[in-house]
Amino acid sequence: MTNRTARVPRTPALRPWSMVVGLGFVSLLIDMVADGSAAVSGAMLEELGATALLVGLVTGGAEALALLLRLATGPWADRTGAYWTFTILGYALTAVSVPLLFFTPMLGAAGLAVASALLLIERTGKAIRAPAKTVLLADAAGAVGRGKGFGVHKTLDQIGAFAGPLVVAGVAAIAGSLWPAFLVLIIPGAAAMVLLFWLRAKVPDPSLYRTERGEAEASVAAEAPAAMGPESPAASESPAVSTAVDTRADDGPSREASRTFLMFSFFAGLTEFGLLSFGVISFHLAAAELVTVSAVPLVYAVGMAAAAVAAILTGWLYDRWGAAVLLSVPVITVFVPGLVLGPTVVMVLAGVVLWGAASGVQDSTVKALVADLVPGGKRGSAYGSFAVFQGVGALAGAVVAGALYDSIPVLIAIVAVLQVAALILLVVVLRRRARLSRPGP
Repeated sequence: MTNRTARVPRTPALRPWSMVVGLGFVSLLIDMVADGSAAVSGAMLEELGATALLVGLVTGGAEALALLLRLATGPWADRTGAYWTFTILGYALTAVSVPLLFFTPMLGAAGLAVASALLLIERTGKAIRAPAKTVLLADAAGAVGRGKGFGVHKTLDQIGAFAGPLVVAGVAAIAGSLWPAFLVLIIPGAAAMVLLFWLRAKVPDPSLYRTERGEAEASVAAEAPAAMGPESPAASESPAVSTAVDTRADDGPSREASRTFLMFSFFAGLTEFGLLSFGVISFHLAAAELVTVSAVPLVYAVGMAAAAVAAILTGWLYDRWGAAVLLSVPVITVFVPGLVLGPTVVMVLAGVVLWGAASGVQDSTVKALVADLVPGGKRGSAYGSFAVFQGVGALAGAVVAGALYDSIPVLIAIVAVLQVAALILLVVVLRRRARLSRPGP
């Protein structure tokens, strides 16, 4: 029996804010685990004997999995109504797979393959839990204001993304080795699962939080876009132009809106390509011996801090000045490869700041324009389609970066050409959107 049909009290045992904050702390703890491992994935694979190309394939493939599988897991969770089950399973995969990385150096020649598989499993967990968790969060947040609810959740999420790499760096520095840090990540992972099961016991059916206020917010423009990612309903519930998902629409405006959405999706894929993956960046830091392995997570933490600042700033600018703020993404991205794969620590740090800033905008404010291009009834499908372009871009960028690791000028040239194309696409998208938004005669 699903959590939607089980016999439960008609009044939730927790206040809406308690549920929002509780889910936020679950994300904080799991992000310590996930981002702690992501911060050193490339360096870890390099220690196990991986080439730059393999690092690109594994880390890029992992990020692509996290995005592409949502096309299946989101509808599956909707059909079954088993949102808690999907959420718990997804979090459990991350909580278990990352600490197991501790044992991979003991496996000899098989260690590299096992580590690669564990990284893919961890991101699969992300794909399984993300859509379902967001439904649970949206129900509770709707009772307090989705903009505020998702904003608080995103803040706690970012704290975990920043703290995890710091924990890994500290343990690696003390132990003199990277591997014990993965074992320590059992602690936040276990704490997250305990808290998650407690929340499930207290509120087996979060749909009871739904109120007239929350349902009304489902039809207004997205609040606080900087706080929202691809799975954020608050970013996907405002009136907009005709659907950009159903390309079979018969009327001219719908077809034009569909093409506009498709162009914007290509834009996102091109900019995602230029961001490479931090796995390749951390591989470079380790292979070039620019920093000690224990310092690699600190570099990642710098990128996460830049991502948080950029998401908040561009979200505010988006609300104030509109989508033109997104023109900054390809402009920033064009400088990333030459800096993050540079020969000095200063260059890499500067590049990581830009990488983090562009990533933060990609994961938040870019999604706000999707909500403005696609009407409420189609936004779930739109975000799924959008994730495909981002996933393909992430995978292609990481693989090409790994393949051209010894030919950096060629990589820089490819990224530059693609970012110019992305900039042109976005200009066209903004003009078409403005034309579609004008009231008819």
